Amino acid sequence: MIFAYIAVVLVTFIAMEYVAWAAHKYLMHGPLWFLHKDHHVKEPGFFEKNDAFFLIFAIPSWLCIMLGMMYSNYWAVSVGVGIAIYGIAYFIVHEVYIHQRFKWIKPSKNLYFAAILRAHKMHHKHLVKNPGESYGMLIIHPKYIREEAEFRKRKGIGLI
Repeated sequence: MIFAYIAVVLVTFIAMEYVAWAAHKYLMHGPLWFLHKDHHVKEPGFFEKNDAFFLIFAIPSWLCIMLGMMYSNYWAVSVGVGIAIYGIAYFIVHEVYIHQRFKWIKPSKNLYFAAILRAHKMHHKHLVKNPGESYGMLIIHPKYIREEAEFRKRKGIGLI
């Protein structure tokens, strides 16, 4: 049974990339742009209105874990844990690695991580609500990997 719960955690983690992509494209760059705009057009200060999305995603995770534990529904706990692990990955990749809000991780020479950075830079070149591109975080369009590989080839940088 433990393997089934682990599978639910993994499936939830993967599904969260698609949930986050859809929320980013259709909500953050839609009716919730007023919260997300300061992430594209930097304003003074450390905190952004965009940080409110942490709570929007954390609350379902917390409720699944808490209520699942209260009612011994470990399927719900597994979903909550999957959402929480995605949230941790999001924080590390987006806030720490990409935006360097915390200087814990330096940009990587790894092709995949460099392509994630490239894709996110392309997303941020758009300072308005729409049009936009590259709304995902971990799953990016292969063109960004190709572009990064071509850039490295032109510059004589190896593919790590």
